[in-house]
Amino acid sequence: MKTLFTGGVKSGKSRLAEAYILEQAGGRKPYYLATTEFIDDEMRKRIDAHQQRRQDAFITIEEPVKLLAALQQCPGPVLVECISMWLNNQLFHGVSVAGILEELEAVMQLPCSMVLVHNEVGLGIIPDNRLARQYVDLSGKAAQLIAAHCERVFFCTAGLKLQMK
Repeated sequence: MKTLFTGGVKSGKSRLAEAYILEQAGGRKPYYLATTEFIDDEMRKRIDAHQQRRQDAFITIEEPVKLLAALQQCPGPVLVECISMWLNNQLFHGVSVAGILEELEAVMQLPCSMVLVHNEVGLGIIPDNRLARQYVDLSGKAAQLIAAHCERVFFCTAGLKLQMK
């Protein structure tokens, strides 16, 4: 089964997705695929908070770029945290939008049980610079692609989840 948790920054989606996959894993220790690259001290603090919260409940794999290859190494249920950072990393490393969506489509074809976390960034105004607009457009396309392949989709806000699919 594939499940998407989406919502704004600090909406509670990561915590809710972690609890969900632990419940779905039925006593097995799920994988946690972390995609964030260490950029600065503030990002390090965010990563540390995530690591402290999950402690040893997961088998952690850190891979900021090669999502498909990393997921192919996960024989059990896996939480991908998060697609938004992976998209950012792909653009930063010069991968084309077509290449990004092609890899994401291949990821969604994998037979493993997967929970994906993705920031909803399209609810605000249209950004004033080209790169930010490219990211928002890519993020929206990625969310639609993922949601089309998921059996369940949850929108998160204020620490609550609303099942959309």
